[in-house]
Amino acid sequence: MGLTDIRDRVAKAEAEAGRDPGSVQLIAVSKVQPLERVEAVLEQGHRLFGENKVQEARGKWPDFMERYEGVSVHLIGPLQTNKARQAMELFSAIHSLDRPKLANTLARLAQEMGACPDLFIQVNTGEEEQKAGILPADADAFIAECRGLDLPIKGLMCIPPVEETPSLHFALLGKIAERNGLEGLSMGMSSDFEEAIALGATHVRVGSAIFGERDYG
Repeated sequence: MGLTDIRDRVAKAEAEAGRDPGSVQLIAVSKVQPLERVEAVLEQGHRLFGENKVQEARGKWPDFMERYEGVSVHLIGPLQTNKARQAMELFSAIHSLDRPKLANTLARLAQEMGACPDLFIQVNTGEEEQKAGILPADADAFIAECRGLDLPIKGLMCIPPVEETPSLHFALLGKIAERNGLEGLSMGMSSDFEEAIALGATHVRVGSAIFGERDYG
């Protein structure tokens, strides 16, 4: 496996779903990956990456951004409000807007800074107690609340429960997005991104299948 293989699989899934070529953005999830692996993917021309933690990203990406043109990094992990300013300065998109307090913080900072990254609202489609995200029943109201704060809401994100069929969650996310006029769907990871593309994903998040297994030691 590797970047070329994943790109080919994304293109095939787009074609099989009747989607336009290039309509799905591949986020290479580089969290906890050694710098040399990340640089190897950069050298292959890939420019869109995903990170889980603000601190790790701050230590990794400014240097790469100086050396490689057109790099875009998205935050796909949880965001603490006290790291919001740093996140807004570094990331071009945040996929984990998951609560009113964070929405209000981002709105205040956006007014101060005169800019805001693209935002995806995380929906807890499995209604799992241990997982972040707005519950499906509360999603419409939260989307409206965020729009009322003039936040640039581009779409929705979900992480299906491990033990459940992911397509059911992808379909649910798609329905919430459609009725709220949102086009962005950040869903699908290494094991299920083809299913996500078939159900309308605009952003898929693939890590180990591109970079190799992570070493958390």
